[in-house]
Amino acid sequence: FGNIDGDSAAAMRYTECKLTPAAMLLLDGIDQDAVDFRATYDDQDEEPIVLPGGFPNLLANGSSGIAVGMATSIPPHNAGELIDACLVLLEKPETTTEELATIVPGPDFPTGGVAVEGHASILDAYETGRGGVRLRARWEVEDLGRGVWRIVVTEMPYQVQKSRLIEALADLIENKKAPLLGDVRDESAEDIRLILEPKNRTIEPEILMESLFKLSDLEVRFPINMNVLDATGTPRVLGLKACLQAFLDHRREVLVRRGRWRVERIEKRLHLLEGLRLVFLNLDEVIRIVREEEQPKAVLIARFGLTEIQADFVLDTRLRQLARLEEMTIEKEFKELSEELAGLNAMIASPAKQARLMAIGLQDVRKALLSPRRTTIAEAVDASSYAPVEAFIPREAITVILSERGWIRAARGKVEDPSELKFKEGDSLAYLVPGFTTDKILIAASDGRIFTIGADKLASGRGHGEPLRLMIDLDEKADIINVLAHQPGGKLLVASKAGYGFIAPEDELLAQKRGGKQVLNGDMLAALRVTGDYVATIGENIKALIFPLAELPEMGRGKGVKLQSFKQGGLVDVAVFNAETGPEWADGGGRRRNWPDWKDWLGKRAGAGRQGPRGMRKFR
Repeated sequence: FGNIDGDSAAAMRYTECKLTPAAMLLLDGIDQDAVDFRATYDDQDEEPIVLPGGFPNLLANGSSGIAVGMATSIPPHNAGELIDACLVLLEKPETTTEELATIVPGPDFPTGGVAVEGHASILDAYETGRGGVRLRARWEVEDLGRGVWRIVVTEMPYQVQKSRLIEALADLIENKKAPLLGDVRDESAEDIRLILEPKNRTIEPEILMESLFKLSDLEVRFPINMNVLDATGTPRVLGLKACLQAFLDHRREVLVRRGRWRVERIEKRLHLLEGLRLVFLNLDEVIRIVREEEQPKAVLIARFGLTEIQADFVLDTRLRQLARLEEMTIEKEFKELSEELAGLNAMIASPAKQARLMAIGLQDVRKALLSPRRTTIAEAVDASSYAPVEAFIPREAITVILSERGWIRAARGKVEDPSELKFKEGDSLAYLVPGFTTDKILIAASDGRIFTIGADKLASGRGHGEPLRLMIDLDEKADIINVLAHQPGGKLLVASKAGYGFIAPEDELLAQKRGGKQVLNGDMLAALRVTGDYVATIGENIKALIFPLAELPEMGRGKGVKLQSFKQGGLVDVAVFNAETGPEWADGGGRRRNWPDWKDWLGKRAGAGRQGPRGMRKFR
């Protein structure tokens, strides 16, 4: 029948099953005209349009699916809680969704787990019919003594396959994406027992799990979109109260239809019993007519005023049975059925009596379905009070290597001879950045965005690494213009090809998403670390300009101010330098040149500058 590891059920010919008591409750009354039927797809049989439904199955078991132009996603709930909410709503129709949410605090998944969505968020989903709930695996710390511990996962999030989760966690370890996790293994038998070993004992269990919740399916988000077909077949998004009210309206209709079905059959039986009462009063005459008359049916009808149905019933009764009929038995059944008929007619005519019978029925169903809640509703743990994940990453020297074709990796220690680095055929070195495993690597792109990658997440330097575009959402037309190791409190000079720029604090450039952070409005030419007090620029017209760094504003993002003015063309290069050492520039052959008389090019920011030294092309 399948399992949590993803194994599918065997073919039908190898399995058999029977309906559970809960399933029987869904069918209760289906043979008593409780619902309408329609032809099956091949017109060979009939099927119910909707089941009688002894409990709110839509919310209890949940549902999900996609149709043309619409979709639905309803999580499962605790049947006992739903019935309690129905009883309250039945007694007090004015009950609010907020009051119902105290009875049904949230979804209840069959695999358990911990729902860490806030109460306000769940309430909003129940009010509007749209939202979501974060579901985490249930875990505990197992103390092994002498300060050694491990995590034991005992319950999985809903619809997460354990085998695939273990594979994903192993990949995180292998690719160094989970620096706090040392090992993972499965010790499950009948129950769930997933073992997570920390990298070292100094790591706090809460921090380890918080990091894994972000990186794996140990935490999933179950969407809530309660899009349903209402009683008229119209698609509607309903909240919790509306769903429960629709169920109660359906149950009221089922109750009345079953009552009318029973009334019809009681009336038929009473009609037959009335005929038997007449027969009993004239039993000897009736027996004589049956034995002697050629047309006993017509004689019975004419003599005693029986109807055709009554006469047929009398004639179909064997004489030996007719002779043994007892008046007390007939009268008892007649009285009981008459009382039941009066009660049913009163119920059909009285909504209040219908409500009382519905409440009694729901209470009986509740006793049959009562089961403890499996999913715990809790607030997410505030991890801000714990040490950050980076605090547990060992600080080791590395060198970040980015190739011309965009393959990135991190080699241990310092690369003494770049010429010994190996690349794929046709590829070569583009950037070589020394740093540490605890660093954040800033990657500046020509489209004005700056991306952030944790150095500890880079592939080992033994191979060729992995494509940078798999780690960040870099536009196909964008190029990498610089790679730096983030320095807390540091600053970058950001400049565009149009000749604009500004100073950007590095701490404001860190991005948490793959899409990076849009820093510069325009085509980015340079993103240089500020290590001096003067700025040198050169345009396509080979005119150079030098001005104090203090003339540039400090901004988090934007277009910036004009660095150098051009009648035509734009900026070719920019540099930051100290007045004491002076700047350098590069000629067309790439040879470095000193610039001893650089002060002759001093001017104000946004000036046109003057012709640069002979042979000057760029600063880098």
